[in-house]
Order: sequence, then C-alpha cells, then structure tokens
Amino acid sequence: MTVSYDAWIGREEESGERISGSAVRAMAATLDLERPPQAGEPLPPGWHWLFFNPVVRRSALASDGHPRRGGFLPPIELPRRLWAGSRIRYLADLPVEAQATRRSRILKIENKTGRSGSLSFLTIEHTISCGGTSCIREEQDIVYREAAPADPSAPAPRSCDQVPQWTRSFLPDTTLLFRYSALTFNGHRIHYDQRYAREAEGYGDLVVHGPLAATLLQQFALERGGGRPLARFDFRGVSPLFVGRAFQLEGRRIEDGTLALWVRGPAGELSMSAAAALR
Repeated sequence: MTVSYDAWIGREEESGERISGSAVRAMAATLDLERPPQAGEPLPPGWHWLFFNPVVRRSALASDGHPRRGGFLPPIELPRRLWAGSRIRYLADLPVEAQATRRSRILKIENKTGRSGSLSFLTIEHTISCGGTSCIREEQDIVYREAAPADPSAPAPRSCDQVPQWTRSFLPDTTLLFRYSALTFNGHRIHYDQRYAREAEGYGDLVVHGPLAATLLQQFALERGGGRPLARFDFRGVSPLFVGRAFQLEGRRIEDGTLALWVRGPAGELSMSAAAALR
C-alpha cells in the first residue's frame, strides 16, 4: 500500500547560524586552497552546504547514520536516502562571518516505481538570507529508494559522450571524504564505513559525496568564467563516484554564454551533469 505524505507538503522550518570563518578556513584546507575567504568576503558557491545541517544526538540516528525519519521531513520508510540534485540561484553575496537565516519549505513529495523498486522523491526549497536580503535560493531533490545489494547483472552506467572544452582530473582520498563529512556533520556511513557501503547499500566502495562533487564543479566554473560570480547552478547526480578512483571535471561554453558542466567517472561514465550561468 502506498503511503501518502501530503500532510508534510508546505511544512516549514527556520534556523539561524553564523557563517563561521573557522568552518570556511577548514573547507579551504580540505579543498587544498592557498587562501581561504576572509571575514566580509563572499562565501564561495556550494560552501553554504557547510551550514544549517541538523545536529541530533547520536542516540537519535538511524542505522545509516542519518537522523531518524520524522519531524520536519516525512517518515518515509524506504531505507536508502540520496541527494539527487539541486537548482540553485545566487541572488546576493553571503559574507563570511555574517549572521544568516535559512527558511526551508517542503514543496512536493512523489511516490514512483522504477527498475529498482519503489521510489519517493522529496523536493525542499531553502532560502538563505542575511540582513533581510535573500542571498541563496535552492530547490533540493532527495530520493528515497529500496535496499539494493550489489548486483553483477545491473545495467552499466550511462556513458559520457560530451566533448569538453576544459578538463581537470581529481583524485578523492579517504581523508577528503572524512573531512567533508565532518564539516557538513554528515553521518551517512557510505562515506566512511566501507563494509556498510558494500554490504548494506550495495556500493563498490566508499562513496564521494554528491554535494562535494557539485562544489568542485562550481569552483571549476568560476575558474573558467573570467572571475565573474555564479548566478545559477543546477546539477543532477547520475552515477556514484568512489574513493581512490580519479574522475574528470569537464565543461564547455554554450553559445548563449552559459556553461555546460559534467563529471566523467573513471570508466568514462557520466556521474553528474550540471549547467551554470554567470552574473
């Protein structure tokens, strides 16, 4: 029987947090940047995911390391939770060390059936404001899936047939995954518990965080955008990346001036697709 979660649609919550310079410095070190953003300077795109994350007691965590279902988010019972993608609008600079507010609202919940079984799609709108000005607006898609042990007969990932104008190789290691999990207070065990990732969720190894890959793509876009800040960044996860396996950040400029961006996995598979627009 399909469970309806319509009562959660429109539900809102609000929280406040300082855009801490210490967290920003730690993120810069994690990404191996020479100079971290200073107090009063704009927070780089994607770095807002360091903030406003739920902090719950260890006894309130589920077996996967996420907070137990319920509360603001509906108690969807499907065991695997994945961040599928986001549509982000950068409306104004969010300064480092500023006091900020995030208002979140559940936009929609859809139940579907796919090749892997039952699926639930949850879309949340987050608006981060500072001093009464909306700085970042994001629609975030979360998908809940059934348990899926490793299946050697599963279809191969979609190959990436795009031709890049720019490309850069990136090798994720266990320290990177550990630091990013710590900075985002993300307890999901697929990023640090190899046995759990393989046996409980059916992955081949530790999984690179989707938002980490999206952050790297946004940094890549800034470097190719002539110093202009991002106005828009949309991304969608396609297939997972794993620790110790180099992937490629790639992209090209489109005729209308926007950027097409993607992550090519180590076997040539498409791992993430994205589009960016500069201010």
